[in-house]
Amino acid sequence: MSGKGYIKRPTGNTVSSGASAKPELRPDSPAALADVAAVSRETVDRLKIYVDLLKRWQPAQNLVAPSTLGEIWSRHVADSLQPHFLLPKARRWVDFGSGAGFPGLVTAILLMEAEGSEGVEPIVHLLESNQRKAAFLRTVIRDTGCPAKVHAKRIEDVLADWSESVDAVSARALASLSVLCGFAHPLVEKGAIAIFHKGKNFREEIIEASHAWELDLVEKKSLVDPDSRLLIISRISARSGTGKG
Repeated sequence: MSGKGYIKRPTGNTVSSGASAKPELRPDSPAALADVAAVSRETVDRLKIYVDLLKRWQPAQNLVAPSTLGEIWSRHVADSLQPHFLLPKARRWVDFGSGAGFPGLVTAILLMEAEGSEGVEPIVHLLESNQRKAAFLRTVIRDTGCPAKVHAKRIEDVLADWSESVDAVSARALASLSVLCGFAHPLVEKGAIAIFHKGKNFREEIIEASHAWELDLVEKKSLVDPDSRLLIISRISARSGTGKG
């Protein structure tokens, strides 16, 4: 992807010299969401509020890498649609290391149109120990009205006395798969499903994690980056002799 707010789309045309045609450029905008899923106009409006707040807070808080500011919709928001659409029945989420809110806040906004369905009120628990980022998350929750709650503590501290039911666990650009499995293990053990975004080195991370954990894992190719995967994990068990669990 370009660092100037455009995403490349092949045109399918050729030039007489035999060289590949230059790719068509499309401005970064909510239109990029259609590459992943169809969302309602109301959802797009709420996501616009979120993105506008992110751009306003970015200079002081450095919420996302500056090099990706021109790709917020195509890189961050579109990517963050995927957990909800891969686990559409999940209503109660825990999002580890929420940071700028990808994917947790996006999931919460998507859940607004599912509110009350399945007999369970939706909620996304956003775990973020950085107090300034936590303040940003609370601002987005207030301005969009999305069903989310911020826990401004370390992941380990929040989970130490966790008692609420959870359907799904998410994380994006946070830690190695092995570390994430350690965090998610007690929740998955009680029935939650974990879904983690992983980049091009996902295969190495799976191998590393398998030394400490036995996993029931399904790979889903990212609709945003074909080299990336979303790893859906329904069982996490510590291997004997590792001291895990």
